[in-house]
Amino acid sequence: MSFKPADTSREAQLVMIEGFRRMPGWQKLKCVSELTELLHSLALNDIRKKHPDADERRLLLYLSSRWLPRDIMKKAFNWDVQKEGY
Repeated sequence: MSFKPADTSREAQLVMIEGFRRMPGWQKLKCVSELTELLHSLALNDIRKKHPDADERRLLLYLSSRWLPRDIMKKAFNWDVQKEGY
């Protein structure tokens, strides 16, 4: 599976790929960690807009339900995504 951003030329994409290939493992992990934090932050902002009165626990349950399968959410947190939403 490949990803081709609409606003990036093939040449720029190749330069970026080569940069990632040369990057040490620890730096790649740091990039992934920072992107994951950004994704969680964006998701929480979206959840807060949809559920402005939700307390911190519900916010985290909504967030978790976006990544965890329904059966795990039900077993671990007694949270049914089809009933509670996400």
